[in-house]
Amino acid sequence: MNLAEWLVSGASALLLIVPVELPDKTFVATLVLATRYRPLPVWLGVCAAFAIQCAIAATAGHVLALLPELPVRLAAAVLFAVGAVLLWRGARRADEEEAESEREYAERVGSARSGIRAFGASFLVLFAAEWGDLSQLLIAGLVASGRPAVPVAIGAWLGLATVAGLGVVLGRVILRYVRLRFVRYVGGAVCAVLATVTAFSVLV
Repeated sequence: MNLAEWLVSGASALLLIVPVELPDKTFVATLVLATRYRPLPVWLGVCAAFAIQCAIAATAGHVLALLPELPVRLAAAVLFAVGAVLLWRGARRADEEEAESEREYAERVGSARSGIRAFGASFLVLFAAEWGDLSQLLIAGLVASGRPAVPVAIGAWLGLATVAGLGVVLGRVILRYVRLRFVRYVGGAVCAVLATVTAFSVLV
């Protein structure tokens, strides 16, 4: 596999993950954590959790890719389509869900901490929150549909780290000026395109 294919696969994962996770609990949880703890250990903690989650999701997709190609690609297309439907259906309530998620994570997070304790708390909160998340399913779907696991995992991790960084540094500003409903519609559109492309690759 050449460098161009790696770059395209990584970029595809990054561009998929950012609009999917920006209105999701990843962004909200990081924002809440950054209001209680120092920003840098929060960001490092959540990025460490994302690294493990991305590796697990990409490995799962790689295992699925070992199965017969036709049903796996069809399943990946269905997975992307489901992601599009979930994002579009949830778009209308995105801003209400953001407020609910913020209250939920505020209750989970304890008193202010610094250093390794802030890192550990952030790692544990995001590691628990991301199991079965849409981003994990989409990472597995990208790999199962034929994209190489390593660049997909790296691209997805960069996307998640970017969203977490935005939550830490500009969370309140973004929520003030950007409608999460719109971001969720964009994420749904990206998933729909991937579903169409994957399904088309099966038929031709």
